[in-house]
Amino acid sequence: MSEEERKIEGSCGCGHEHHSDHEHHHGEECGCGHEHHSDHEHHHGEECGCGHEHHSDHEHHHGEECGCGHEHHSNHEHHHEAVRHTGHEFDQIGAHTSQKVYILENLGCANCAAKMEQAINELPEVEMATITYATKQLRVAANHQEKLLPEFQRICSSIEHQVAVVPREEILPKKKEKKNIFREHRSEFLSIGIGALLFIAGEILENVDSESLYSMIVFVIAYILLGWEIVLTALKNLKNGRVFDENFLMSTATIAAFAIGDFAEAVGVMLFYRVGEFFEDVAVERSRSQIMDAVDLRPEVVNLIHGEQVKTVPAEDVAVGDIILIRPGDRIGLDGIIEEGESRIDTSPVTGEPVPVAVKAGDEILSGCVNEQGALKLKVTRPLSESMVTRILDSVENAAASKPRMDRFITRFARIYTPIVVLAAILTAIIPSVVTGNWNHWIYTAITFLVISCPCALVLSVPLAFFSGIGAGSKQGILFKGGLAIEALKNVKAVVMDKTGTITRGEFKLQQVIPSGTASSEELLKIAAECELLSTHPIGNSIVAAAKEKNLVLCRPERTEEISGKGIQAEFSDKKALCGNRALMELHGIDLEGYQSEQYGTEVLLAVNGNYAGCLVIADTIKEDAKESVQEMKRRGIVTAMLTGDSETSAEAVAAQTGIDEVHAKLLPEEKLAKLQEIRKKHGAVMFVGDGINDAPVLAGADVGAAMGSGADAAIEAADVVFMNSSVKAIGESIRIAKVTGNIAIQNVVFALAIKALVMILGFMGFANMWMAVFADTGVAMLCVLNSIRALYTGKKM
Repeated sequence: MSEEERKIEGSCGCGHEHHSDHEHHHGEECGCGHEHHSDHEHHHGEECGCGHEHHSDHEHHHGEECGCGHEHHSNHEHHHEAVRHTGHEFDQIGAHTSQKVYILENLGCANCAAKMEQAINELPEVEMATITYATKQLRVAANHQEKLLPEFQRICSSIEHQVAVVPREEILPKKKEKKNIFREHRSEFLSIGIGALLFIAGEILENVDSESLYSMIVFVIAYILLGWEIVLTALKNLKNGRVFDENFLMSTATIAAFAIGDFAEAVGVMLFYRVGEFFEDVAVERSRSQIMDAVDLRPEVVNLIHGEQVKTVPAEDVAVGDIILIRPGDRIGLDGIIEEGESRIDTSPVTGEPVPVAVKAGDEILSGCVNEQGALKLKVTRPLSESMVTRILDSVENAAASKPRMDRFITRFARIYTPIVVLAAILTAIIPSVVTGNWNHWIYTAITFLVISCPCALVLSVPLAFFSGIGAGSKQGILFKGGLAIEALKNVKAVVMDKTGTITRGEFKLQQVIPSGTASSEELLKIAAECELLSTHPIGNSIVAAAKEKNLVLCRPERTEEISGKGIQAEFSDKKALCGNRALMELHGIDLEGYQSEQYGTEVLLAVNGNYAGCLVIADTIKEDAKESVQEMKRRGIVTAMLTGDSETSAEAVAAQTGIDEVHAKLLPEEKLAKLQEIRKKHGAVMFVGDGINDAPVLAGADVGAAMGSGADAAIEAADVVFMNSSVKAIGESIRIAKVTGNIAIQNVVFALAIKALVMILGFMGFANMWMAVFADTGVAMLCVLNSIRALYTGKKM
């Protein structure tokens, strides 16, 4: 029988899915109305009254259907473009097609990257290709890529000649060193410096004697020094049919300035352009470096214990089973289990959780975290390629490759924008000149248009802003799976959450002991715990655990009998006890006059020697940050709702404690999706947050699906956003990061277009010169880069 059939037709009658490796003893009807995800027997019988989902550490086998109706890809890269999710087109590529990632070394132009991507996509052998300027990555879906690599190199170098296409696996993690700008760009500094001195000398000579040929000669030498590479590149691109290239446009504009006798202007503009390009390149590289440093936590070396010696070896050389030494202050290089030692671990680089976690021998710890105190010996459980640090980096890089709609629109717009402005420049040079006869003035005005027509600031501004947002999320333990996820998240009007594992911890704990007779709370807890000593059910375990926390001495009963669907009857040397639900009490004729059921959670009733003694309230604990986080979302005008298969009483109690606006309880998985669609119609774009296997269809159907990192693989794969620390606070934080990122991207686009339009208008009116036009190109691009990097620092410590 399938999971779906068991869920609907199962003999337990609870009406929900059961994910367990155990017998489920509900009798005729458990009445809990929920999923049971435990590795325990459920002995509370016909009506357990637990009112909660029961979860366990279960394994999701990818060969099974999760119910989302889509193909599953490894490494949690599960996207649903058909629904509207992350838009990663590579998920639509057939399994037969090879996919590979290349690094474009020396890539320095966002507009050139867009042209390379278009040209590679036009190759008949290529099914899909995308270039991510922020990470310099080219992702290609095509077969026989080793034969295509020379063609990729030809295309890229024909557009930007210094670019080298290198397969990613051939590039080892580079040592993170603080770069010296002067040493790294020595030749560029030299040429710009000498060019600037010659420009000043030419200006002085021109002011001394405006008729002198010496100033013109100096200006020509300065121009050759500053612009020869740009002119040569323009000629090469022109030979390849690339007319609307920034090198061609700058060359045309400055040579035209020479033609009308404006030597100083031509050299000055080329100098200003070179300086602007240099600072833009430095700003982009620094921004890219800051973002990658925030997300790339991979170690270069680790301390390998070999016998009595400790050797420093490359992290990629360490095998599963090796023992490595983690000293105080060290970043943990690989995933593993502590073999020896105790310490406190700062997990914030991975989960964003600021509170250090105590660890000891036997605990599993993840790479990327920082050891704060004692030395640890760690047995490696995963190689570097599969460790958490690599998975996080891959997730961020994959997300960066998934471009938002705004990015795609700007790329398409740039292809139209440049030809239109160039056409406007030609018309400006000819029509007013014919009418007025003032050819010099209008040609000069047209030249400013040519400089402004460079689209780099536009093409650069959006992807870098979104990549910064992805980096900001990663620093807080929030993994966005693409720009589309951020784009959709900033428009969310309602947040819909599952209860167990999302708002609550999914852990049963004793909340209250309510005596009815003369027995004290501790005496009542002791009797109940002794009855439940042999229990394997989560509720029974929680009672025993509570007793042990209070250091109560427990004695085994002389005889116990489990009454299916009702509870336990136990006999001690001095008494008889009943521990279970109301049905058990009624079966034995216990007078329940003193019992009132007004508590949230599961109530376990207790009778001693035929008299009702009181009850214990066991409930799933609400996460500490749930109430504050829900209130914060509501303050931002976001509607909060809860969908759960739980009973109405339990769901309403959780909602009352957290302040959630809407509650929809006793829902089957397919009913959750229908209810989600109702909420969308009522409020607008919806984000759903869940963690269970049965949440996958709802995650896929929401405008934005988010999964708790502690949840099932199917939920994580189906989600657009993953909260590594499973914090409710991360929900509001992700929306805030998305809004800030989206606003920054819009600011960049509006700023770039506004400045360009303003300079064009001023130029047409005779108030703008070529210097202003260069600022409208390289200056604006640099400001957009600096504005974009603000998104990286938008995250708050949670």
